[in-house]
Amino acid sequence: MTRMMLTVQPSRGLVDEKLQVVVKNLPPRQEVTLHSLHQSESNDFWEAFGHYVSDGKGTVTVAEDASVGGSYQGTEPMGLLWSMKPVPGSRTGLRLRKEDVRTPMVVQISVYRGHISRGFRETPSLACAVAERWYMAPGVRRVDVEEKGVRGTLLLPPGPGPFPGVLDMWGGGGGLVEYRSALLASHGYVSMVLEYMTPKIMEKFTLKGHHYFETAFAILRDYPQVCSDRVAILGLSFGTTVALTMAVCSPLIEPRCVVCVSGSHQLPVEEPLSDVLMWINKNRDKVRFDEEKRLITRYLLLPIPSDPSKKVEVGKIRCPLLLIVGEDDQSWPVSEMAEDMEKMMKEAGNSHLLTTLSYPGAGHLIEPPYTPHFCSTTFVSAKTREKVIMLWGGETKEHSYAQEHSWQRTLAFLQQHLYSRGDKSNRSNL
Repeated sequence: MTRMMLTVQPSRGLVDEKLQVVVKNLPPRQEVTLHSLHQSESNDFWEAFGHYVSDGKGTVTVAEDASVGGSYQGTEPMGLLWSMKPVPGSRTGLRLRKEDVRTPMVVQISVYRGHISRGFRETPSLACAVAERWYMAPGVRRVDVEEKGVRGTLLLPPGPGPFPGVLDMWGGGGGLVEYRSALLASHGYVSMVLEYMTPKIMEKFTLKGHHYFETAFAILRDYPQVCSDRVAILGLSFGTTVALTMAVCSPLIEPRCVVCVSGSHQLPVEEPLSDVLMWINKNRDKVRFDEEKRLITRYLLLPIPSDPSKKVEVGKIRCPLLLIVGEDDQSWPVSEMAEDMEKMMKEAGNSHLLTTLSYPGAGHLIEPPYTPHFCSTTFVSAKTREKVIMLWGGETKEHSYAQEHSWQRTLAFLQQHLYSRGDKSNRSNL
């Protein structure tokens, strides 16, 4: 009898590459369960599983066959990754984020006889295979930045360059979050992730008093491997407010284009960053909690003011702008803000610069594709260090589609505006 075989390809690839999972040499019409398992850097276990029935030849092809049950259903080539959840009994509020981009995410995929939904550790598998999921392609280099008071990390594509640059800014959680920049470097961009949500920086700088951000932009722009006239800014959540303010208000910052994910143009920009976060805390009467006591902050910024002095004047933006919006965002009212930005730009005559991608069923944390959806997680404020359970919103399948589609469109947007006609992306294959 021919031995049953499980293959997972590529066994070593980038996080945004699709996996091909195939089981062969099963009995025809055999019920099996495919299961994925990942142990995070914090030693928490994440899993997903799908129920399949082999075809007349005894084959299951995940990219073509439908899961009839499990953590996802239907024909979902990457369901074994995007539907991952903490295993039963895990700590509450977990979020899976890669901390050390120099190592891969290791995912073990196993096949079990029958349709099972629990007890995977206690049940012997028929076969298993391992896939390494990397944010850093071979040859990508990581360089710490401690210069002129600016702290960040540069991720450099292999080769001499010069390459286009991306200044990468995360949100209110603070810290240096490097995995998106590592993936951008794997696609041919020198990406610099900037730390700015620290007490020292927040108490000293305002968004409009943008010396810190001007210095950071200049460090990236003037780096030897960067094309100085091809630098973009990418912001997520509060990083969007920073990105828009930099692009609109600073005479020294001239990005070629801007990408804003799940963000706002409507936070106080005249006060120190620390006061902006305190402003959020002072308006706690506008926050809400759901039946599970999860914090909803989208009402903090509603209704959107008509006073232009209380918003970033996006009508003055001079470069292409991509807005990525999750319509079920429970952190910021991003749909309403996108409509307001579109109105402001139309009135200013520069609406031709705006592209909006709006996703029904997507929440706040729109990240690189095939990574898990987080409806709610523990959140620690960079200023107050207060720990809460934040409701980010989104439905798993719809949010995962948004992550895949918006990432493809983001790469295409950057390619269009940062590479000259005829240039090719320097993406490295693993």
